[in-house]
Amino acid sequence: MDKYFAMGSGPARALALKPKKTYERIKYEDDYDHAIIALESNQLPDEKVIGVIAEACHVEPENVIALVAPTASMVGSVQVSGRVVETAIFKLNELGYDTTKILSGTGSAPIAPVVKDDLKAMGSTNDSVIYYGSVFLTIKGFEEDKFKQVPSSTSKDYGKPFYKTFKDAGYDFFKIDANVFAPAEITVNDLETGKTYHTGHLNGEVILESYGISGI
Repeated sequence: MDKYFAMGSGPARALALKPKKTYERIKYEDDYDHAIIALESNQLPDEKVIGVIAEACHVEPENVIALVAPTASMVGSVQVSGRVVETAIFKLNELGYDTTKILSGTGSAPIAPVVKDDLKAMGSTNDSVIYYGSVFLTIKGFEEDKFKQVPSSTSKDYGKPFYKTFKDAGYDFFKIDANVFAPAEITVNDLETGKTYHTGHLNGEVILESYGISGI
């Protein structure tokens, strides 16, 4: 399966240290003889793909467990919305904030309705976070210049359903502003000052357009 493609997430990434710079910043790595990875794909990986994952994670192929689900499925919708807190923390890390100062995080995002087309499903699932994802962090050390850049609305690609943005980019992820992959709003409680800050906003209009919701 030389052309196999899937979006990978889960604890296996900590074994493979990918993306490397992220793990270097947070000074974290795993050491375990099993690797578990979630693959967003409509095809099962073959032995060659499992071998590549095993090599990257420094485990034996028989110790790789892959959970596979297409984007256009209930599992696909749930797993993207379930990463809403991760998107906020990852963006803060990219902005240079010391994410080890984050003590706890909670969040919510609507679960996108399932559609038949994987590309359109990728759009609506991402929109769940981009336009209606809400994150609350408890931290020690607020940095206004970094936190105000977290919401997806700071991106030049914000304002229309992600599928349209992806299509306009020629279906090339690298042509899309990475700043759009973030929650719609973030609230932080700084334990050092006892103050709480909020930035960003929910956008129901784009969500309804993305989901293709119509009256009955």
